[in-house]
Amino acid sequence: MSELKIDTRLWSSKARNLSPYVPGEQPQHDNLCKLNTNENPFPPSPKVGEAIAKVLEQQASDLRLYPAPESDDLRSALAKTYHLDTNQVFVGNGSDEVLALVFASFFLKERPILAPDISYSFYPVYAQTFGVDLVQIALEEDFSIDPDAYRQPCSGIIIANPNAPTGLLLSLADIRKLASEHTNAVIVIDEAYIDFAQIKEGDVDAQVSAVSLINEYDNILVTQTFSKSRSLAGLRVGMAFGNASLIEALTRMKNSFNSFPLDKLAQAGATASVLDADYFEQMRQQVIDLRQSLTAELTALDYNVLPSHANFVFARPKEGNASAVASALREQGIIVRHFNKPRINEYLRITVGTAEQNQRLIDALKALQADAEVATI
Repeated sequence: MSELKIDTRLWSSKARNLSPYVPGEQPQHDNLCKLNTNENPFPPSPKVGEAIAKVLEQQASDLRLYPAPESDDLRSALAKTYHLDTNQVFVGNGSDEVLALVFASFFLKERPILAPDISYSFYPVYAQTFGVDLVQIALEEDFSIDPDAYRQPCSGIIIANPNAPTGLLLSLADIRKLASEHTNAVIVIDEAYIDFAQIKEGDVDAQVSAVSLINEYDNILVTQTFSKSRSLAGLRVGMAFGNASLIEALTRMKNSFNSFPLDKLAQAGATASVLDADYFEQMRQQVIDLRQSLTAELTALDYNVLPSHANFVFARPKEGNASAVASALREQGIIVRHFNKPRINEYLRITVGTAEQNQRLIDALKALQADAEVATI
């Protein structure tokens, strides 16, 4: 088949100059151990399928009608779960759409926005797409975020927390500091992985989500997703939490682009997921336990593993040969994520899988180490 030739003469200058986000690959092979895109290893709540089936079986004729434009039932369920008013909740077609609306609603100003230099790689794409001046702030040597490094004029700050790909967590005290020092800027905390964060104070889980701060700070906006902890990456549902004025700005922007972002099936499935709190907590804790086990196994193999609060680990092989390890694993049908970028090119981002998937990975790494030792004899 001949190579497709792209004619850009009818394109806008914006389209010509964009550098699109490149998502993690989605290969389709038998017996593949896929640990590269941070999908949840467990299925969603059974009630999700039941809710979708009900729509299809009992209310199929309603598919001819538009869905609820503001996803009222889902927003009400989220508000009840997070102890908020419904006017403090926004939902969109995946957190990526929500984040795009965030950039359009709050960052199109003369002042730049600030973000970590090692973080979710979609942020620079959004900035380029919307013509926003993005200033990237270097992480510390240990990959942590220093809030004092953000002391400069800006229209907003966006931070993934836990950060990706490092998995490190920024404390609520540091988020308070950012919000207090930038009262005329929107502080966006992208909490795609927050449900896997766990800090113990005594025998009680400490509060880690910035949702707990939005009634205290009118400039904090928190985004989350159903893709990770709720195992619904295929439905594309994301949300934002903030004071009513911030949510109204997002709603206005949404209704200027796509006034019906979530279809009936996505709304029904996502609402059912929120209402099944017991299942959510069980699956969340299983992933946390598996992450701890995977971290211990990798550490025993002399990997340097950062303290993760996500459903992945960021690990450096002892020899720093991350690219070679990723290639060798691929040959055995195990896919992990390697970023060929400065400062992190010696690390692998490994999604927490099932116990069986994690064991397959560890067995493969042990075999690679054994082969390397034999080769040096």
